Parts: sequence; C-alpha cells; structure tokens
Amino acid sequence: MGPGGGFPHGDWERDIQGISDWLVTEALGRVQVRPLLAGFCDSLNAAGLPIVRAISALSTLHPMYVAHTYTYVRGQGNVTSDIPHGAHNTDAWQRSPLKPMFDNDMTECRYDLTDPKQVAPYPLLAEAQGLGGTDYLGILTPFQSDEELPDGVQHLDGLMTSWVTDREGGFSAKHLRALRRLVPRLALAAKMAKREETALNIVTAYMGRDAGCRVLSGQIKLGDGEVIPSVIWYSDMRNSTELCEVLDHADYLAALNQYFACSAGAVMEAGGEVLRFVGDAVLAIFPIGDGGYSPEEACAKALEAAWRAEAKLVEANALRRDGGLMELDFGLGLHVGEVMYGNIGVPARVEFSVTGPAANEVARLEGLTKETGHRVVVSSRFSDNLDLPWRSLGMYRLRGVAEEQEIFAPPSAH
Repeated sequence: MGPGGGFPHGDWERDIQGISDWLVTEALGRVQVRPLLAGFCDSLNAAGLPIVRAISALSTLHPMYVAHTYTYVRGQGNVTSDIPHGAHNTDAWQRSPLKPMFDNDMTECRYDLTDPKQVAPYPLLAEAQGLGGTDYLGILTPFQSDEELPDGVQHLDGLMTSWVTDREGGFSAKHLRALRRLVPRLALAAKMAKREETALNIVTAYMGRDAGCRVLSGQIKLGDGEVIPSVIWYSDMRNSTELCEVLDHADYLAALNQYFACSAGAVMEAGGEVLRFVGDAVLAIFPIGDGGYSPEEACAKALEAAWRAEAKLVEANALRRDGGLMELDFGLGLHVGEVMYGNIGVPARVEFSVTGPAANEVARLEGLTKETGHRVVVSSRFSDNLDLPWRSLGMYRLRGVAEEQEIFAPPSAH
C-alpha cells in the first residue's frame, strides 16, 4: 500500500508530493488506519526519510476506549491496541514523552535520543533508542479548534503521532519539513476512517453489529427488512417490580445492568445478536441460513448462551450476597421460527427489530418459566434440533396461539 506510478522516483520533492497525493486519494476512499500507517511509513523509508518506529493514537467515540493506537516498526509491520477511558491517570501516561506537550498546550515535541538526560525519564524513548533511534518527533494534529472545545478540555479529538528515525544525526531539516507537511494529510485520512468507525461503533452499541451494518448500508426506511429464520431468545428479569420498590434509582440500575451482563453478555459471547432491551427483558437472535448458522449450530449456540448466563448469574449472586443485596433471577424462552427483521415505527422514528408470530410466541414461552418452575424453557421446534436428554414439561397453550405446544426444559450444563 502506497503511492503508485513507479514510486519512488529518486526525486525528493516529487516523491514527497506523491505521498501527499496518495494520502488525499486514500482520504476520499474507504480507508483503514492500520494499512494506511504502514503504507505511509514504508513510503517515507522508500523516499529516503528513514522511520524505524512510528506510533499513532487516534481518538475514538467508543463506550470502552478513548483511542486506538497503531505501532509501526520497520521490517515488522504494525500492531494495534486500545486505550481505555481513564488512561490519563495511569503511570504509563505520566511517564510518556508526549505528556509535556499536552501539559504545555503544544502541538509538537522533540527529543535527542543520543542524549541520555533526555531519554532517562521516558521508557518509550529508551525503547526507541534500543531500535537504533537517534531522534524523536511528536506531533499532535487536533480535529477541532480551541473555540470548538468544551471549557477545560484540550485537543479532545485528533491524531497524536510520534516518529523515530535511526539516521545518524537525527532528522534533517528537509525531513522535518516533509513530516510537518505530510502528517496533517495523514490525519485527514485517519479522520475519515475514524468517522466510518465511529458510526459503526455507535450503531453497534445501540443496535447490535448486524442491525447496525444493515442500517449503514442503506436499510433506513420504514419497512426495509427481510424475513429470516432464527433462534429467538427472550429473557426477562424476575422480581423487577419488587427490586424497583426496595432499591433507589442508582442501585436498581446497577442491578439491572448486572442482569444484562449475565443474559445479554452471554448471548454476545456465544455469537448471538442482541436486538433490544425491552425494559428489563432481552430480545436476541441467532440467525439461521445465509450469513448465519445452521439450525443445529444456532440452537447449540443459544443453549450454550443459556448455560453461560446461568453460570454468570451464580457468580453475580455470590457477590450480591456478600454485599447484603437481594439476589437476581431471570426466565428465558428459546424458540425457532421465521421473523421479520427490519425497520418498524413511524417514518421519522424507526427502530431495527424483529416482529412476527415467532417473536410473539417466544415472549409467551418465557412466561411459562414461572408456571413450570424452570428458569429456561424451549419449544419443540428448538429441542428437535439437538439430540439431548430434554425433559418434557407437558403440553401448553400459548396465549394467541391456537394449537397446544409441548414445552421442554434443557439438561444441565456439562
């Protein structure tokens, strides 16, 4: 990945212009940051600007991470890592060579890696020195002006980069001019990649990955969707009214999120798609067919998630007992059927979800968990897909369904 057209040409100005043009072209396409950084660094090396290591930290809008980092080492490619929220309080940041740049509201810093006094306070500089580094340049390219930032926040959104050369004597004057010219263009391309990633992060967090990808690909109008066969999961927290009455708002939300960690968390770990949180209920699917699982695989994954949810519940309740808190419980129904997977609502406010008789039936099925005294119950359509020692709970008529159905309880987890 990098400039084409016979690059490098052996002409410094022409090669730097070629890298600049390539960055703009990448910004206009569907760019990804990791190969972009690798291609940029390889191109600099080919043009005669030796880069032995480069690190880019790109801020992101994500519920768990404040930024993604991309580390390039010449001859080794690059690796990525995530910076969690609150990382500015860690020892690693306190000892970062870039911290003084932030503290002094600067956009550039430089260290002579041949000077032991400059290297000593910063472990990252010692690592760069170990790669043969002679010079270090840090550049911050903000995506917002100071006027656009909230009071007390500096450079909330942007690309932070560091560049290490192993050239004897460090970066030359023309090397520094080239980096100062090109890094903003690199930041532009990274910003465009970030916008796509941010959109995906948001829709994934609020809608689930599959539904979010469908929306981003254009399924946004009321009625857009398709009929798909799925295993349908519907779980509901028990005694939620009692919990709501005895707990204050914050403690109730904490309990609710603990339950969701057990139920929805288990679904996601098993490869399912959480579609909605309906009050204190979880609606999820394990798609069958194109792009999904076989019926047997989908049922096996859903049952694995059910067992995992019960195991998580045991762990959560142990912690709650230790804290003198009321224990949690839930009921779960598992069913197989065709559902309408798409946008419902009104033209100006739509929601991506599943509808149809099978979706209604699984909610009715979950209601039988209290009546039967079993936390997990499944329909015969579900149990027929797995050769297991199911326990029949008898024939039941689900509300709104004409025919009686045989209901089963699954065996315990192995």
